[in-house]
Amino acid sequence: MSEADRLIAWFRANARLLPWRTAPRNPYHSLVSELMAQQTQLHRVVPRFEAFVERFPNLRALAAATEDEVLALWSGLGYYRRARLLHRLAREVAAGGGELPRTAAELQALPGIGPYTAAAVASTVFGEAVPLMDGNVARVGARVLALAEDPRTKAGRTVVLEWVRALMADAPPGEVNEALMELGAKICTPSQPKCDLCPLVEGCSGREEDDPTVYPPPRRTRETIEVHWLAVVIEDSDGRWMLRRVDEGPILKGLWLPPFNEIDPNRGLEEQARGLAPFGVESPMEFFEPIKHSITHRRIEVTPGRTRVDHPVSVPDGWSWADPAKPNLPTSSLLAKLLAWVGGSPSASFPAVAEQPDGN
Repeated sequence: MSEADRLIAWFRANARLLPWRTAPRNPYHSLVSELMAQQTQLHRVVPRFEAFVERFPNLRALAAATEDEVLALWSGLGYYRRARLLHRLAREVAAGGGELPRTAAELQALPGIGPYTAAAVASTVFGEAVPLMDGNVARVGARVLALAEDPRTKAGRTVVLEWVRALMADAPPGEVNEALMELGAKICTPSQPKCDLCPLVEGCSGREEDDPTVYPPPRRTRETIEVHWLAVVIEDSDGRWMLRRVDEGPILKGLWLPPFNEIDPNRGLEEQARGLAPFGVESPMEFFEPIKHSITHRRIEVTPGRTRVDHPVSVPDGWSWADPAKPNLPTSSLLAKLLAWVGGSPSASFPAVAEQPDGN
């Protein structure tokens, strides 16, 4: 059997069952799944994908939705720019006839579609022989070829993509792309690869050198930014929280959260907390131990404060009362962390908690 034959046979026997891997492939479902899966683990993607395509079954339905409706169904996946661009793409495609283009070059001309997503959709749905590159494909290719160049560089990337393209001469292009990604995710892992289970072990130059994990070279780490925020939970007598739409900054824009700001070390915490409310708050303010949150390379320490409003107040534009457990607004996993941390009524006593897992 050829290298491509062994790869495809392995994939057909071991491919994960995913709701977008249908026969025939649905172009819209494939596009949504690819965008959701960027920087996100598949076990988190599957339930979000199913809810999303149930609510928006096609591009026209997505185009007709509001941005808030789209972001609400995306909540918890992070990287919300993907959702905004998908929404913009849907409106552009719907205005032009409602059908996705069939080639990678045409797909890449749409909002939010880069070379990877264009190649994934064009190859898996339309059978175009266009290779894609993600971390898994780069790792598999670098090891099989014992690649001297870093596959993240232009030169190294070109070598790996040509190797993938050669595999497509003997096998369906979409299956080649998916098989290599699956192989990197399940077998040719960054550490402790299962070479004895790999369909490409025969002829793998990295394996022949006894330590395939030296390929590819380590990625340069991005400098971590430490951030300290103050977030204020303002609760009414019905247990609702006052949320604010984030309209500024490079992250969380368009999402609804309790009011927050970076802590000013030269001002008192309570003064800053009361200043975050959109109206005067005279009730006692309770503070909690900081919690941890991560967004891309930012490590955020959030100090929660909590107070209560027992009388009617005027709610300005961009603010809303909402049930924190089911806000029905686009939000971040930070809201769920705050709810778990701070809880309900301010009259209750809550123990200090050290830390929760990071999330977007």
